[in-house]
Amino acid sequence: MKKVLSIAGSDCSGGAGIQADLKTFSAHGVFGMSVIVSIVAENTSRVIDIQDVTPDMIQKQIDAVFEDIEVDAVKIGMLSTPHCMKAVAEKLRQYKARNIVIDPVMYAKNGCPLMNPNAVDTLIKVVIPCADVLTPNIPEAEKISGMTISSMEDMEAAAKRIYEMGCRNVIVKGGHAIGNAIDVLYDGKQFYHYETYRINTKNTHGTGCTFSSAITSNLALGLPIPQAVEQAKQYVTTAIKHALSIGKGNGPTHHFYDLYRNGLQKSDVL
Repeated sequence: MKKVLSIAGSDCSGGAGIQADLKTFSAHGVFGMSVIVSIVAENTSRVIDIQDVTPDMIQKQIDAVFEDIEVDAVKIGMLSTPHCMKAVAEKLRQYKARNIVIDPVMYAKNGCPLMNPNAVDTLIKVVIPCADVLTPNIPEAEKISGMTISSMEDMEAAAKRIYEMGCRNVIVKGGHAIGNAIDVLYDGKQFYHYETYRINTKNTHGTGCTFSSAITSNLALGLPIPQAVEQAKQYVTTAIKHALSIGKGNGPTHHFYDLYRNGLQKSDVL
């Protein structure tokens, strides 16, 4: 059993954050663990409030996991403040964590900010160099790279610029573009394009969390990065296609569509 850790915020409505990560891990057959960095009072329509966990408590949660359990991969989501970012990066270095996938979450699906604007510089200098894979969407990639993205060529140029900040691979996600959903992976040598048709639905709450967690799961299972991304793209596309109309706003993706469709495997043991 591969063990995967999520370091992220908690979404009480269950569609994004730690909750989406754990569902995705389970759907991929890996054992999920969590370090909560922020409590987010949110639902499908709005973010009501955020309460950050202290950096000391964040580090103690990380200690609790790593001192006892071998961690095969780490997914990092919402890191709201510079102090939080530094605390996490310090522990990743201490424990020599591997297969680190970082989703630089800046905004909730409804546009509410989840990262302190003053933390972007720390994100670039302290967090991004820890990433084996960084997964910004177009608005996040624009913020990190300092450039406007309006074409495929811009996505590639931004990926190159972000790669030079120290991450080993970067995926600029095309969910915010027009037309087919095309994600661009750059590994420092070549580009990979992952294209699917765009699904007409408003129920996309937690898609970024789900995609990055799927990549993390696949890396823990031993897949090379291009294949890990390809399979994660297929998984999240299916989850979006069968998204759930829960709540009054942007409903969540369906993390367990295959399980709901096929049911639990029957056992001979009664």
